[in-house]
This record gives sequence, structure tokens and C-alpha cells, in this order.
Amino acid sequence: MVFVKNWDDFEIAVENMYLANPQNCRLTMKYVHSKGHILLKMTDNVKCVQYKAENMPDLRKIEKFTNNLVGHMASKE
Repeated sequence: MVFVKNWDDFEIAVENMYLANPQNCRLTMKYVHSKGHILLKMTDNVKCVQYKAENMPDLRKIEKFTNNLVGHMASKE
């Protein structure tokens, strides 16, 4: 598992992973209330990329990205 420090790098890695193998990709989100963090994890059973958001601007980016990705995942099936 790789933690990506930069949101842009995470976004690119997730998009490439999804485009390469959309059938096996899974995205999970976990909110850690005690620390105020959101953890995102994308895996395709071969690679795993993680990102930890700690501040509010990242949360806005995450919301936009996940809405687009989940919408795309749902429309393909």
C-alpha cells in the first residue's frame, strides 16, 4: 500500500488504475472522527493507493472527484 502525499498525484493514479481495469477497482472512504481525517483507498487487487485528507480544501476536491468517479462506475454497469 502506498500513501500519496499530493492530491493531484492520487487523482491521476486512481484514474489510470480505473481506466486500466474498471471491473476490479474498488474505492473506499473512511472517516476518522477523533483525528478529523478522511482516508481514501483505491485498489484493483494488484495495486493499492491511499490518500489522507486533513484539511477542508481537500474535502471539497474529494467530494467532486468521488461524485464523478462513482457516477462513472455506476453508469458503466
